[in-house]
Amino acid sequence: MSGDLDFEQFRIFLEKSCGILLGSNKQYLVSSRLNKLMAQHGFKSLGELLKAMQGQPRGGLREQVVDAMTTNETLWFRDAYPFEVLKGKVLPEMLKLTGGRLRIWSAACSSGQEPYSLSMTIDEYERSNPSQPKVAAQIVATELSPTMLAACKSAEYDSLAIARGLSPERLQRYFDVVTPGRWAVKQAVRSRVEFRVLNLLDSYAALGKFDVVFCRNVLIYFSADVKKDILKRIHATLRPGGYLFLGASEALNGLPEQYQMVQCSPGIIYKAR
Repeated sequence: MSGDLDFEQFRIFLEKSCGILLGSNKQYLVSSRLNKLMAQHGFKSLGELLKAMQGQPRGGLREQVVDAMTTNETLWFRDAYPFEVLKGKVLPEMLKLTGGRLRIWSAACSSGQEPYSLSMTIDEYERSNPSQPKVAAQIVATELSPTMLAACKSAEYDSLAIARGLSPERLQRYFDVVTPGRWAVKQAVRSRVEFRVLNLLDSYAALGKFDVVFCRNVLIYFSADVKKDILKRIHATLRPGGYLFLGASEALNGLPEQYQMVQCSPGIIYKAR
């Protein structure tokens, strides 16, 4: 029974730390994510790990644990259609309103594929509209994990990561070979992206205002109340008429006074009222 109690205490810790709501049947996930970390520190049980974290509330151990539990794999141009909608509908519309300037927030950017995909999409838009002025774009990419952000900033990816959603044409155009089997995002793509550490439970005030927010495939990990709170606070960062992109399996239920659903073909996006 102590194992069940330890798991319940760990669930509470994780939700308080970063909002992630673990199901009661997710012991296997905790075990698989923390096995390596526990072995490194010599902990034989989840209970020992919890006791050590309680003993050093501001120590690096808590950060390492949250890091291990929140690290997720991601893809280039995930689901494809959001980037096509951005390029074909949202960019032309927003750039007319803003006079060619654009701020995009990539929330919970994991290992950086989403913000770099956004930067490549802007480049592709410019290439397909050569008579238009250059887009003055800033992409702010945030992530809870400092380890992930360090990987993002290095902008280097191995062949396994490259294979997940990146076409040969985009690989050739937007990447340099570092060593055999390892590529780096070109500086022109990197220059639009700024990375910052941010816990989605914390304030967004320092981020400023955005024309577009990508918050995809992250809200599924939060409780309904936390999800609603995050969506309200994201709305406060959006300029009127700005757009929110959610994940393919995520829906915005409620908040009609803040967001208008826009049906695209395919997919759905949300416009800030």
